Amino acid sequence: MMLNKTIQKLSIIAFTLFAAQNNIAQQTDKIYLSGKDFEHPVQWDFYCTEGNNSKTWSKINVPSQWELEGFGEYTYGRWYKELNQKEPSKEEGLYKYEFDVPADYKDKEVLIAFGGAMTDTEVKINGKLAGAIHQGGFYEFKYDISSLLKFGAKNILEVHVWKHSANKSVNAAERRADWWLFGGIYRPVWLEVAPKSHIENIAVNPKIDGSITVDLNLKNIPKNTILEASLKGSNGENFQTFTFPVKAKSSKETITAQWNKVKPWDPENPNLYDLELVLKQNGTILHQYNKRIGFRTLEFKKQDGIYVNGTKIVMKGINRHSFWPEGGRSTSKRISELDGKLLKDMNMNAVRGHYPPDDHFMAVCDSLGLFVLNELAGWQNSYDTETGTKLVKEMVTRDVNHPSVIIWDNGNEGGWNYDVDKVFEDNDPQKRIVIHPWADFNGWDTHHYPTYLTGMHRFNAGENVFFPTEFMHGTYDNGHGAALEDFWNRYKESPLFAGGFMWAMLDEAVKRSDWTGDVKFDSKGSLAADGILGPHREREGSYYTVKEVWAPIQFQPKQVTPTFDGSFLITNDYLFSNLSTCKMVFKVLKSDNDVLYTNGNAKEISSGKIEIPSINPGETRKIQFVVPGNFAEGDILSVSAYDQFNKEIYTWTWPIHKAKFYAEKFLAVQNTKAKASGIKTGNEITLKGNDVTVTIDAVTGEIVTIKNKTATIPLTNGPRPIGMKVKLKDVQLTQEGDKAICTVKYSGGLSSIKWIMEPDGRFKMELIALKNEKVSGGFDGFDGAYFEDKINSFGITFSFPEKEVTGIKWFGRGPYRVWKNRIKGTTYGIWEKDYNNTITGESFENLIYPEFKGYHANLLGANLKAGTSSFKVFSESDNLFLRLFTPDLPKNAFPGSNPQPAFPEGDISFMYEIPAMRDFKPLEQQGPQSQPTNIRIKSGDDGIKMNLWFDFRN
Repeated sequence: MMLNKTIQKLSIIAFTLFAAQNNIAQQTDKIYLSGKDFEHPVQWDFYCTEGNNSKTWSKINVPSQWELEGFGEYTYGRWYKELNQKEPSKEEGLYKYEFDVPADYKDKEVLIAFGGAMTDTEVKINGKLAGAIHQGGFYEFKYDISSLLKFGAKNILEVHVWKHSANKSVNAAERRADWWLFGGIYRPVWLEVAPKSHIENIAVNPKIDGSITVDLNLKNIPKNTILEASLKGSNGENFQTFTFPVKAKSSKETITAQWNKVKPWDPENPNLYDLELVLKQNGTILHQYNKRIGFRTLEFKKQDGIYVNGTKIVMKGINRHSFWPEGGRSTSKRISELDGKLLKDMNMNAVRGHYPPDDHFMAVCDSLGLFVLNELAGWQNSYDTETGTKLVKEMVTRDVNHPSVIIWDNGNEGGWNYDVDKVFEDNDPQKRIVIHPWADFNGWDTHHYPTYLTGMHRFNAGENVFFPTEFMHGTYDNGHGAALEDFWNRYKESPLFAGGFMWAMLDEAVKRSDWTGDVKFDSKGSLAADGILGPHREREGSYYTVKEVWAPIQFQPKQVTPTFDGSFLITNDYLFSNLSTCKMVFKVLKSDNDVLYTNGNAKEISSGKIEIPSINPGETRKIQFVVPGNFAEGDILSVSAYDQFNKEIYTWTWPIHKAKFYAEKFLAVQNTKAKASGIKTGNEITLKGNDVTVTIDAVTGEIVTIKNKTATIPLTNGPRPIGMKVKLKDVQLTQEGDKAICTVKYSGGLSSIKWIMEPDGRFKMELIALKNEKVSGGFDGFDGAYFEDKINSFGITFSFPEKEVTGIKWFGRGPYRVWKNRIKGTTYGIWEKDYNNTITGESFENLIYPEFKGYHANLLGANLKAGTSSFKVFSESDNLFLRLFTPDLPKNAFPGSNPQPAFPEGDISFMYEIPAMRDFKPLEQQGPQSQPTNIRIKSGDDGIKMNLWFDFRN
């Protein structure tokens, strides 16, 4: 009896193992012949016909771009324009690879698949053509090679890749473009091994209500076949299984089903499910096919908007190239995940490219929640109809089931073929719209690089749904965050606004394998230096501006005052989520009085949670926390918000006190019984306090020398006015108690500057500007006008030798520099950075962010570190900008790139107005924050004051 039970158990185990193996065997196996990505390659034999390392057989990593592997010749796609080349490089690559095919594959269908190869690709198996030459470098393509294989033996794969296509329209669409032109098998190569009877591919249309339509392409379906459809959730939830009969020899079938309690997909709640389709004959599994899907309903309503799950959407997007400096267009799942997380961290919900991205990037968009505009390549030129039709089918077949894909793009900026528009629709059961990016086409206005006042029956003044598929162009430090808030707020006023896509995510600086000097990375000057991120994803200042401007929680303006009650008004800028799904905390930060004299930093003295009430999208409500008893002891209030996945949305900060409080707190005072003294000798006035001596030129009013006990501080040639005309009227030397005072009076834009030397060596400047009435002869601060409407820089400036400087520690907004129209994204704190000479978008060999040079907002105190020339400055005036030197201009910029506005003279400046940054357009075509300011001076005005303390003591 025991023996029979044992045999029965063994039989059950054996049958279970057989069934499991049979089920596994009935799936489509994916067998890689190459590596899965360029970071995990497989070596193949390779021969390059021209250029570097050509005309000899060697080895190459697959996948890869052959230029990055040291072969051929690099070409940028503007070869015909700025680069003045007669033609692009046209080398060819020959690949060989030997692989084993098991004997049991004989009864299966075997396809060879290429994720992407540039550009024309001929494939041979054992010396025989696998099919017609494939043309088009950005698309997945396959050949059925079942009849060409040797089973149970070694097989030889030969691939001939032409970098330059034999098809003129392919070259026009892909290789006459504003991007790098590479060659080679740059995406993986694999075998797909399926049973003879199988599901080739599917196209799904899953809706928010849990219903689904599945179009199936089938092969070799026998009699008595059924199809089972089931669903599994990401947490293992199982749903009902539906069964459908399938006709024998049927090649196409459509099934419909509906599951209950399915959670919809949207970019804030990217719920995914595994759809499992099983073909069975008389209880035996013929084939199992799995696809990850999301349930969501798309509606495209002309003269209204784009709706997802019944909600009108606004896309916060950017354009992304598939790119890595050491890989070209050959990337990896790691890079895709990195990019997806960076996009979400900037509070973006959408992404567009100029060609279909890697499939692993599409999977990341599905799982993290990003709308995708998926584009057929065609940069200002289109494919011919035959080629375009084939490539659209390949593109849609691969990507149709991704819930992230909500729109198809047919080419870019004129690169569309109207005849292939219908091909998208014919192959897409979801009937996503097809747009022509930059055109006002078929009810969808995607105009590129609109001005702030784009109108004439367009955009805010039009009747079509609008979403610029390119705007906020980011050459060098242009665009992106600069001027974004103005554009965004204006466009949001229209109910027809559906979002926009910045240009671009990355600086496309490729690492040149053929360069041997110190310079290794090539962005072709200003042509590809468009990223909000560097080539290795280094973050520019605009990254944080976008993160704040596009944050789904928006704070209404408020300053913290002595009567602050802990309340703020916040707006929910999500599309789908209630703010009650988020969490929020506050911190009160305090720094020691000597923080700018030591290595100290701010410390948390109080913290707590802020309860967020139910706030639906679009609503504004009050939040409030109990103000702690030690609140006034702090320097900074910070509030951080986190989404349901614990990702930081943003951290906002407010100074708890005014500038004068911080100057009194942080400036060190020394007790001394001595008095400061002043003396005039010829045309010089010398003020002395303790060990500090300052000499002022009585003719110009400028500082001549500054000395302390051990060194000379080379802060000279100032103060000189910025944005004002002045004429010195009088210089007076007085003694007020223990203080020595030099008062310089001016006509014009400056009224007076009072220099006060304290007994302990502290040195104060009290400046009054824009107080003088018009004087005889027509000279005043604004060229004779009481009203000046073009002030883009205003303040005072000094000279200081840059070579001495090693770093700065400061209290104010940071850590990134700002422009007038890009202040958001910086926060109050104690910041410190070493000196660097980074040129934004060019210094790729040593790309250090934040940049050292430039304008810094809301200066309250600073320690400029320059060895024995170091000094400190403290502001009693709020809203003051510190200008630190002048950033170097790019060395390789093409004319018209406008990398930065002109800087005023001098090196160290204290300013109330600074210039704005361009956004691909002249400043006058941007919004209010980009425009010069203006002022009307009236008799009786107190004038504008700027009070600074300098500490030159060592």
